[in-house]
Amino acid sequence: MILYVRFRSPAAGGTGGVETALPALLGLAEGISPLVQALPPDAALIDVRGAERYFGQDAARLASLLRVRALAHCGVDCAIGAGPNPMLARMAAREAAPGTTLVVTGDEAAAFLAGKPVAALDGAGTATARTLCAYGLDSIGRVAGAPLAVLQRIVGARAGRELWERARGIDRTAVVPNAAARSVAAERTFSHDELDPGSHRRALLSIAEELGLRMRGEGQVCRSLSLTVRYADRSTTTRARILREPTAHSVALTGAAYRIHESLGLQRARVRSLSLRAEDLTPVERAARQLTFDPADERARRIEAVADRARARFGPRAVVPGSLAA
Repeated sequence: MILYVRFRSPAAGGTGGVETALPALLGLAEGISPLVQALPPDAALIDVRGAERYFGQDAARLASLLRVRALAHCGVDCAIGAGPNPMLARMAAREAAPGTTLVVTGDEAAAFLAGKPVAALDGAGTATARTLCAYGLDSIGRVAGAPLAVLQRIVGARAGRELWERARGIDRTAVVPNAAARSVAAERTFSHDELDPGSHRRALLSIAEELGLRMRGEGQVCRSLSLTVRYADRSTTTRARILREPTAHSVALTGAAYRIHESLGLQRARVRSLSLRAEDLTPVERAARQLTFDPADERARRIEAVADRARARFGPRAVVPGSLAA
């Protein structure tokens, strides 16, 4: 079985403390199985098939052991999903409440997936889900029951086969120990259920600034951005958008975050937290940037570079956008 572990500090709603403690948490996980793949800032995949035989315990008991160790050593709670492959473990973890483990066996996979909307399937982005729904394939069960050739005609040969296999609970990816991080994320949790769109935008601005600063400091750019909104009832909505060009420019990240947020049409939704994830990271020297003759854009990038140097010397709060200074 594979465990997908989402760490979360019970004392602090965000992921900042968890990200700091992640190396120690990964060390605890490696005490159970050597096959641990870090998923910064707050998650990990653990292949416990060998550990089940070694300890004579099933995945649920090993998950409980990891949870107790994380609480005792780092003060961090976790929600854990267990499944025969990373995809099912990840999807199970989304439905597991904090402090619990949800196990999906191979025999239960079809029933677990069947009634879920197609947008919940890994690899089915917003545009793909919309296209499939237009053909009546609005649930994972219907995608699994559709002929492979039909799916391939709708979304393409490779994507069609991947969706068809995943809808049937098949995931050919493996847990890769010490895999390089291909995404970075940050979260803001509100002190109360927030209805004000202006507060949402300020939080998104703050997160985009943080992600941009982190990526520029590491010499990376991202190709896509995803926004996760957590509501008062603990349900979530996630939307992703591919960027026009790879970037770590805070202005571009903020604009993309605003557009994703506006596309959700939240209106009077009671929002508990917002998180942004910059995905598909690549070294900045391998990324191409469209040249522009816009002096405002060039000026903003020069100001950003100066601000980064000030933050590196005097701390991350040395320079902040005016709307966040109050």
